[in-house]
Amino acid sequence: MKLQQLRYIVEVVNHNLNVSATAESLYTSQPGISKQVRLLEDELGVQIFERSGKHLTKVTPAGEAIVSISQDILSRVESIKAVASEHTHPEMGNLNISTTHTQARYALPEVIKTFTARFPKVSLHMHQGTPTQISDSVAKGTSDFAIATEAFHLYEDLVMLPCYHWNRSIIVTPDHPLAQKKQITIEDLAAYSLVTYVFGFTGRSELDEAFHRAHLTPKIVFTATDADVIKTYVKLGLGVGVIASMAMDSHTDTDLVAIDASHIFGASTTKIGFRKGTFLRSYMYDFIERFAPHLTRNVVDQAVALRSNEEIEAMFKDIPLPIR
Repeated sequence: MKLQQLRYIVEVVNHNLNVSATAESLYTSQPGISKQVRLLEDELGVQIFERSGKHLTKVTPAGEAIVSISQDILSRVESIKAVASEHTHPEMGNLNISTTHTQARYALPEVIKTFTARFPKVSLHMHQGTPTQISDSVAKGTSDFAIATEAFHLYEDLVMLPCYHWNRSIIVTPDHPLAQKKQITIEDLAAYSLVTYVFGFTGRSELDEAFHRAHLTPKIVFTATDADVIKTYVKLGLGVGVIASMAMDSHTDTDLVAIDASHIFGASTTKIGFRKGTFLRSYMYDFIERFAPHLTRNVVDQAVALRSNEEIEAMFKDIPLPIR
């Protein structure tokens, strides 16, 4: 059994059983991967993949367990490399972050600016995606950190640390009737067409739950993953916008009116997560603390030592998080 063989079966699964795509991503040949997978199966005496002719069609039950263990082994190998790098070149490395557009556009710029100034030899890469894509990216080792606000059930296998709470704003054009009201109710919102996030993005579920609690149905006419796109269509008169308050820029959004909606919708929480067992480099601790100052190295280590995200939630229960 070789590490290369374990890497091949993990990457085959990551590429949806497409051996050609796997070979391309690993800069090797398709026959070479197929041969090594067969050799591993022969050594273990079980099939990892079901086949139809030359094509892989399914991961067997035994294969699922083998791939899962292989992922853990490869993750440990990366941790060994990280330990060595921390001692030989502590100022050098890579940092991959997966998150949504709102976090990338409005929450992270200043953090990344100061981080890259402090660690100019660390190559930082940001990947934007859906909650599923974000969690998969970290689970597969493509990204080091997930920064997420929604669908936390997708991150159960990660260590998830709460960073801050955030609220929503209602956005309208200056001539809109709601712009003149001192306080807006959910009944007021129900009377208008809404422009907001796609379900599963940036705390969208809280909007739906708020309407459900009021026994009302929102009239959502347009959704997007990008707050800037939502603002564009509000300006065009398509409807009333509901976005994260942090996505309003007082300097550039002068043609829109933002109305606080924290009394209508409950606050959401943004969390940062990473794989269990990850060896955190010094610059990784630094990034976490820049993003959430209460997450010092000692606090992060205490959270990592806990057994579940439920215990982590309890740990932060009495710690007031900042609100953005």
